[in-house]
Amino acid sequence: MTESAERVAVACPSCSPSLETVHEVLTTGGGHATIRCTDCGHTHKQQLESTTEYERDVVVSQDGESFTATADVPEGERLAVGEEFLLDTEEAIVTARITSLELDGEQRVEEASAEDVRTIWTRAVGNVSVDLTLHPKDGTHDETESLTVQVPGDYEFVVGETDELGGEEFTIEGIHIRDDAVGYDYDKLDFDGDGAIAKDINRLYARDESSSAWSAW
Repeated sequence: MTESAERVAVACPSCSPSLETVHEVLTTGGGHATIRCTDCGHTHKQQLESTTEYERDVVVSQDGESFTATADVPEGERLAVGEEFLLDTEEAIVTARITSLELDGEQRVEEASAEDVRTIWTRAVGNVSVDLTLHPKDGTHDETESLTVQVPGDYEFVVGETDELGGEEFTIEGIHIRDDAVGYDYDKLDFDGDGAIAKDINRLYARDESSSAWSAW
């Protein structure tokens, strides 16, 4: 057997039934491989886990722009909208959340196996931009201001609590949840104590605490 022969770690029924030893893979086929223990030389058949991986295109959206990378997905793995994974790109390692799965014929689905997926559409959720709608603290809604705040994806906003970000102080009054977020009973949160993390938020609605008139803007 040459040094380039495939080797696997499995229990040997002859010399080590309860501990893994190094085995050489002699032949494969029919769902089982013929392997030989390097400790005692015993040869036996063993079903080995598949190591087949599929290279898939990944489109990552971030702050209104997008870029394309590739990811290796193990055979048999099922992908679903809302799942997150680490994507290693030339520029950085990105935490990506699946927003859509594209099959042959440009068909879009929310769940599919690795074999069927052609393109994985995602958005970066490590650090995110959250849209914020502010109204004056005097309670009027005829004039509002739209802002965007930059926060870590796991930063939590809670209805009724006051935050100070980007030079602005505001109290959260409502949270609109993204379509790809999971674990929420409603897509709009507006009761005191309701909370969500930034990567799950589509838009925040808040009362401005820094001024009583928009002349300060």
